[in-house]
Amino acid sequence: MSRIEILKTYKIYIGGQFPRTESGRYYVAKNKKGQALANVCLSSRKDVRDAVVSARNAVGGWSGRAAFNRSQILYRIAEMLEGRRAQFIDELIKQDSSAKDAETEVNLSIDRLIYYAGWCDKYQQVFSAVNPVASSHFNFSVPEPTGVVSIVAAQNTALLGLVSVIAPAIAGGNTCVVLASEDKPLCSVTFAEVINSSDVPGGVINILTGKPSELVKYFANHMDINAVVYCENDTATKKLIQEKASLNVKRVLFYDTINWKNDEGQSPYFITDTQEIKTTWHPIETVGSAKAGY
Repeated sequence: MSRIEILKTYKIYIGGQFPRTESGRYYVAKNKKGQALANVCLSSRKDVRDAVVSARNAVGGWSGRAAFNRSQILYRIAEMLEGRRAQFIDELIKQDSSAKDAETEVNLSIDRLIYYAGWCDKYQQVFSAVNPVASSHFNFSVPEPTGVVSIVAAQNTALLGLVSVIAPAIAGGNTCVVLASEDKPLCSVTFAEVINSSDVPGGVINILTGKPSELVKYFANHMDINAVVYCENDTATKKLIQEKASLNVKRVLFYDTINWKNDEGQSPYFITDTQEIKTTWHPIETVGSAKAGY
């Protein structure tokens, strides 16, 4: 006698927890053959607000950590992802990837995490500067995290596009709220399970599932978000994001032409995209005013 398969319900990830969506809505993710793969949450505006609150609460602790410690945590994410390679490959195959492409995507995702783990304690030295000034001062410019970053991940990749935008944001000390691929959502929630077991503090990474058509405007107009990243190439949506982001002068980044499978998909400049430059002036005591004995 045949049996009915029980589909897994993939919940969202907010503040280090796996709640069901506040809306109570879900959709059935299917592959190109029409096979039902899972029940997936349709996140709501309230879920976005909850995720932003969680991300904001985590900014101070995460940005204040030693860069080397952030590096260790990104490396730990890669370790845990490596340990679950078979599961991710299986999920990618279910979502229409070939076995070869699935293995390649998982390997690239692991390697990308290692790449950004290596940059955590180096990008500040590379992109900082001692600036020449005419007065008696030292003048330093140093990159600092912008804060909470909302990200609409690439919709045509299940895992690599997600990892490629999360890793540089958190490597630079930001926290993030991410909307995963609507059509290929399985790996995003499984990746949240990896994050949850990888020493990442709750709230640093928040992952939602659902419809970009419903949620993008909330990612762009929330007043406690400091930057928004959009990885698709829909002209109307890009215009909407620019208009909504202007309300509190968010930084807007469009990664719509990047092939995440190539070398262009990783760069320290992706870290600096969500950094603000802080310039500090420090007076130099002149010889004539120097105290005796100094």
